[in-house]
Amino acid sequence: MSLNCNEINVILSELKLEGSFIQEIIQPGYDTLALYTYANGEGKTIIICTAQNACRINETRRKIAKNDKPLRFMEFLRSNIKGSKITSCRQVGFQRIIKMDLTHGDDSFVMYIRLWSNAANIILCDTQNNILDTMFRRPKKGEITGGTFVCPEDSGEEPKKVFPVRDFEELQEEFEKNNPGKPVLTFNQKVDLWYGEHAETLSREALLAQAEKWYIQTKSRMVNALEKLKQKQEEFKNCENLKHQGDLILSYGYLLTGKDRFLECEDYESGKTVRILVDPEKSAHENAAIYYENYKKAQNGSLSIIHDIELSENKIKKLDSRYEEIINEKNPVKIEQLLRKNVTPKQQKKKEHPGLDYTVDGWYILVGRDANENDELLRHHVKGSDLWLHVRDFPGGYVFVKNRPGKTVPLEILLDAANLAVYYSKARNAGKTDLYYTHVKYLRRAKNGPKGLVLPTHEKNLCITPDKKRLERLDSLKQDEEL
Repeated sequence: MSLNCNEINVILSELKLEGSFIQEIIQPGYDTLALYTYANGEGKTIIICTAQNACRINETRRKIAKNDKPLRFMEFLRSNIKGSKITSCRQVGFQRIIKMDLTHGDDSFVMYIRLWSNAANIILCDTQNNILDTMFRRPKKGEITGGTFVCPEDSGEEPKKVFPVRDFEELQEEFEKNNPGKPVLTFNQKVDLWYGEHAETLSREALLAQAEKWYIQTKSRMVNALEKLKQKQEEFKNCENLKHQGDLILSYGYLLTGKDRFLECEDYESGKTVRILVDPEKSAHENAAIYYENYKKAQNGSLSIIHDIELSENKIKKLDSRYEEIINEKNPVKIEQLLRKNVTPKQQKKKEHPGLDYTVDGWYILVGRDANENDELLRHHVKGSDLWLHVRDFPGGYVFVKNRPGKTVPLEILLDAANLAVYYSKARNAGKTDLYYTHVKYLRRAKNGPKGLVLPTHEKNLCITPDKKRLERLDSLKQDEEL
């Protein structure tokens, strides 16, 4: 269980952090922060945990493990409050909120540590309570950079419910048995021992609760999207009827008078009389062409929707598989790693280049979508041996296929890159399109030309008709990587 308000008060009275300096900051996990403090020749390691059912602050003698990758909030605190002096550290009334005033040179900060079991957070503010950053960003609560933290007022009244301070009697007895003649444990030491023994169970429960929340929310969103796709599929099922109506208009076009908005005729398949909406100002062939065009659109949409439904169903299966992997994992550290990988991929993987990228059969394709991305890719992210593609006679993005030593770009990869080049250009809807390609080393910048403009030499020609299925396959590969 988390520390109650009276236990927090005892902890702070023992810590006596006023006048200490923060020498180092470590964030071993997404919900834990460690402050290494120093004062009067003595160093203390203060652990702050915001995990559900395990919220606490206490001194620890345990070694704090560093995370494999530096976390955002830790890096922010290091750049702002490392080396700061703690001028005051007090509990806000009888609430489970700690207010820590910090000074760093000419700068002053206020750090709020809220130890609420279901809404714990660490929030760094300026002296006006403007939020600089938080451990957990919660936009709906306004707990984001630029927001304002509203600290509950200190009423001075004691809580109506009595919250006893735990004595941890069993721990004390165990300690006295194994360490005869040594001083009685402080409350900080008891808390550190108790949570150290129960940390694995408490941490795993909190992590699994977070995993369940993520899984329910994500699956609900995916299932709703799948239902919408299936509803759309039902709408496309009558596309054959559109073609049949076009056939009927051609068959009975001689009945059109140029005045009526409906064509009444006998359906030669069912034998029933049907009414078909027509444009009186158009001929039979023109009206039929409209129905045929709508039929083709519905047919293409029907094929596309089947692909989208399969993709959505596969995503749900992958989500189920990943959630099952998390709940079957016993090690809390491993659970945390899996959660971070699945819940917050953007924090873990920083984009290293502009534009889009695709990996197909081991070949890496980069796509610039405008002049800025084209120029940035060309300047900093490709080499002379990489392949460059661009459409002829139309503005558009540059596509690069990264070189693999000793290998020639296969035709299928070249066609993938060509389709991407057409799709991200003004030739997207032009049908059959000409492109040229060459190696980056044969590109020369146009003197005084627009940003990103290059003049190719040793180029080869390529003519393609955009392949929708190929683009859908590339899109599905991209989405699989992101899931």
